[in-house]
Amino acid sequence: MKLKQLEGYLGDVAAFKEPKIQLEQYPTTPHLASRILYTAETSFGDIEGKAVVDLGCGCGMLSVAASIMGASSVVAIDIDADALETARENTEEFDVGAVVDLVQASICERDPGTAELSLNADLVAKMAGKFDTAILNPPFGTKPGNKGIDVLFLQAACAMAEGAVYSLHKSSTREYLVKKAQAWGFDCQVLAELKFDLPMMYKFHKKKSVDIDVDLLRLSRRAPI
Repeated sequence: MKLKQLEGYLGDVAAFKEPKIQLEQYPTTPHLASRILYTAETSFGDIEGKAVVDLGCGCGMLSVAASIMGASSVVAIDIDADALETARENTEEFDVGAVVDLVQASICERDPGTAELSLNADLVAKMAGKFDTAILNPPFGTKPGNKGIDVLFLQAACAMAEGAVYSLHKSSTREYLVKKAQAWGFDCQVLAELKFDLPMMYKFHKKKSVDIDVDLLRLSRRAPI
């Protein structure tokens, strides 16, 4: 399948009906999703025939894309029941419901005393090493109370995937995330510098759209010496 063909298909994936700002719900565009999955498969062979996990799947854009690119199975995880309902509708529309398993769960937990975020240890332990490939477009962590959530999502993905992790992050965090990946025992490549188009979705938005500079990162587990 050609890149433009994949992007064209993904144009029919429905987005959030009533996005929730605290969850930093912004739709992954067909442009970005197609490039993530096309690169993962055509350059590295990380999708076709592979078990894939999609963390913070939202409405299922990346999960649908992974299915189209030949994933043998996709587990799509999100905390939001409304987003998962739209994701279910999308998987039915694309006839990939047999491939995509939708799971309502939180990647992170919030300490009731300090309100600080940490990994959902039970979920991570349950799914550790269960997948070949992880794909994710995590929250940026820019909203109050969400600081560091992007790193926690990435850490969870690294625990769940035996192979590679593909993730989108603000370019301004590149140096920090490369160091984090190395500390976790992963090599980190910047595969592409892209533009994330944030549309006018919430009341506080003043502009029709804003482009955010993002990196497509590929993390791969470092082979033991």
